[in-house]
Amino acid sequence: MFHKNFLYRVIEFAVGLMFGMGLMLSGMTDPSKVIGFLDLFGTWDPSLALVMGGAIMVGFFAFTNAKKRTTTFLGGVLRFPTNKDIDRKLVIGSVMFGIGWGLAGFCPGPALVSMADGQPKALLFVVAMLVGMISFELMDRFIHAPRKAKLNVA
Repeated sequence: MFHKNFLYRVIEFAVGLMFGMGLMLSGMTDPSKVIGFLDLFGTWDPSLALVMGGAIMVGFFAFTNAKKRTTTFLGGVLRFPTNKDIDRKLVIGSVMFGIGWGLAGFCPGPALVSMADGQPKALLFVVAMLVGMISFELMDRFIHAPRKAKLNVA
């Protein structure tokens, strides 16, 4: 008999594969299409607005249904974020995400799919994204956390 964790990994892989195929079919992995969508005053391409609208509708109904549940479909604990604060870190991160998306035409999910598809720009984006994530983690751990600890002691 299969181990429960193996079943989780198979389902996670299948869902990720389906998500990646949806990104490819919708054009979200094509940086020029994304940049065309963001070019409101040039040659604007509104087709990705339909993709986003569809995703928002699916998400709305999925989260509405999920909030009524206490476990996942596979029996795991279902947890939702409790923090609703809009703080400086959230705003700065959102601005950085938007700038990166506008400049490169990639966000993390489509970049991973495009990298797997062999796009060199996507590989560069993913490497830069990982460097940024690791840099943030190191700064938070070795610079920000000690400063906060000193403030709390005093």
